[in-house]
Amino acid sequence: MQIITPSAILRGWSAADVPSLVRFANNPLIATTLRDGFPSPYTSRDAERFIALATAPDSRNLVLAIEVDGQACGGIGIHPLEDIYRRTAEIGYWLAEPYWGRGIMTDAVRAIVPVAFDRYDLARIQAGIFSNNAASMRVLEKSGFIREAVHKDAVTKNGVTMDEVMFARFR
Repeated sequence: MQIITPSAILRGWSAADVPSLVRFANNPLIATTLRDGFPSPYTSRDAERFIALATAPDSRNLVLAIEVDGQACGGIGIHPLEDIYRRTAEIGYWLAEPYWGRGIMTDAVRAIVPVAFDRYDLARIQAGIFSNNAASMRVLEKSGFIREAVHKDAVTKNGVTMDEVMFARFR
């Protein structure tokens, strides 16, 4: 799958992306805004493991690289939930620091949301954002998501407990 946005190409991951993935993901400023499952430091072994998961033929997830200037400099994914949340998916994303502030992530979110609604039987797509990540909240707001709730003291990252701000976009 390939989606062209005004500022980037969203495409499947490949083994050739390992060097750029390590180069851009190995940044504590990236990891500090993401769940602990995102390694820091980020090694070649981490990149290989991630790409294997992202490209697994039996995966229900839609996980794409964000390509700018011919290199994978970020990622975006739609992760359908299960059980009573079966009509909900979670969106997650990250972008390399040199590309911040250029509208790339807003373009990527705007592009992937309609694809997700077409691909899955979803009523909603949600994102839980750490309360100290104003830039990510702005991306979601510019992409048509609404601030739905604040979960007080819901997440702990790097020893700091903070609120999680829940955003949602509906079909």
